Amino acid sequence: MSAAEASATGLKPVAVPLWREALVGVDWLALHASPVYYGVGVSRGNGDAVIVIPGFLGSDTYLMEMYNWLRRIGYTPYYSRIGRNAECPDVLRERLFATMDEAQSETGNKVRLIGHSLGGLLARSAAHERPEQVTQVISLAAPFNDIRVHPMVLAAAGFVRDRIRGQRTSSVNEDKPNCYTGECTCAFASSLREEFPKSVARAAIYTETDGVVDWQSCIEEEDELNTKVSGTHSGLAFNPQVYRRVAQLLAETS
Repeated sequence: MSAAEASATGLKPVAVPLWREALVGVDWLALHASPVYYGVGVSRGNGDAVIVIPGFLGSDTYLMEMYNWLRRIGYTPYYSRIGRNAECPDVLRERLFATMDEAQSETGNKVRLIGHSLGGLLARSAAHERPEQVTQVISLAAPFNDIRVHPMVLAAAGFVRDRIRGQRTSSVNEDKPNCYTGECTCAFASSLREEFPKSVARAAIYTETDGVVDWQSCIEEEDELNTKVSGTHSGLAFNPQVYRRVAQLLAETS
């Protein structure tokens, strides 16, 4: 995708250090070496439902570590069940709503959403649409302010967008020719341009060594809502600093 094409979609290329993402294994090793991973020294949960949501091109599979950890510390975890995050966000959001309904029905309480990268945008959009169903949203390196990403990610997004446009069997895609762009008028994109519901607690965790997105697009205006950690973009799903902070954030809204 050229720079002009990227600009037309509302996505912006940025020179972030993509090479750092090769260090994601360091984050994973650090997690398994940390007492936090085994539930030592972290706040315990009360059985509330917590749904984990994968990022762009990812599926629930890579969030297995966080899912199992949430169970160990006393929560009732759920996978998002959205499939691979490479589809029209409106379609993915509907799948997430189904999981939210199930989680709330089974636990009897509101749900909490933890979204990684693009999954964080899905979480925020879902909370905007259904604030009465969501207690809290925790975003991990989610570019909710402005989508500034590495050019290689833009190229991948272009591939997904072309595939979505080519799917003529879906009325969703027929009605939304600008799907998967910043110009889309779908419910997902529109919700992200609206004020976040005050009844839902929110927090943003980011890393300044992010090799995928510009970290400055991943932070809230209110400093107290932000937590900076060291590590990679991909590795936030395995980062012991993230896990410790997530445990604190969940406990604070119990």
